Amino acid sequence: MLGTRFTTGSPCWIDLGSPDTEAAAAFYGSVLGWEFRPVGPGAGGRGLFQQDGRTVGGLGPLTEEGAASAWTVSFYTEDADAAQRTAEEAGAAVRVPAFDVTDAGRTACLTDPGGADFAVRQPGWVRGLERTSSPNTLVWVELHTADPEAALGFYRALFGWRWAVMEAPGMTYRVVSTAVGEQREASFGGVAELQEEPGNPRWIPYIEVGDADATARAVEGAAGRVLLPPADIPDVGRLAWFEDPFGAPFAVLKPAPLG
Repeated sequence: MLGTRFTTGSPCWIDLGSPDTEAAAAFYGSVLGWEFRPVGPGAGGRGLFQQDGRTVGGLGPLTEEGAASAWTVSFYTEDADAAQRTAEEAGAAVRVPAFDVTDAGRTACLTDPGGADFAVRQPGWVRGLERTSSPNTLVWVELHTADPEAALGFYRALFGWRWAVMEAPGMTYRVVSTAVGEQREASFGGVAELQEEPGNPRWIPYIEVGDADATARAVEGAAGRVLLPPADIPDVGRLAWFEDPFGAPFAVLKPAPLG
């Protein structure tokens, strides 16, 4: 389960780049109840999404030329520079070399060999997300890529990830875990083959919700778009995919009851 006791390779942060941070903050506030708190001078207009004062994500303006609005998933590392070097040696491209985010941490923005953007994050005074796996917080991350086996080989070289293969309706799904801990308990996400043609490799954050159908209505009411209507996945829960008003995709999941 995705938690906040991060180890190497854990998803530890999600960050939205948007052309209109004020409007994006209003959208996610309406849909997920998040509050936006600017982090002050010197942060380039960046801020934090919070729930009851606990950080659940980040938001900032687009800084890369030609970049589209998107959520970036960051994975925990004790050394962002070393992780960047390892990723490059394994075939990744460096979009933004490792840099300090004030004194909150150090991060590098990368693209894996299959074309999916991600980041590595070394903690500073901010270790990572303060709340996960509860209503309206990050619960899962999912990579969609043309060659899942090649992608898993890359991330294993970078983070030591493990995985278990599951047969799902119409696809083979790989459930991914960090290198330490009991494998099922250490799982945090999955890898699936692209289903669309032409495909767009990407990491998708899943937000836990209490009612996926109500969330879909809220997304449409706030000028977002439903990409995949709410649907039940056996033993997983009810999920849906959306785009915010600026085209950033994300997903929601109402987990199936444990039992």
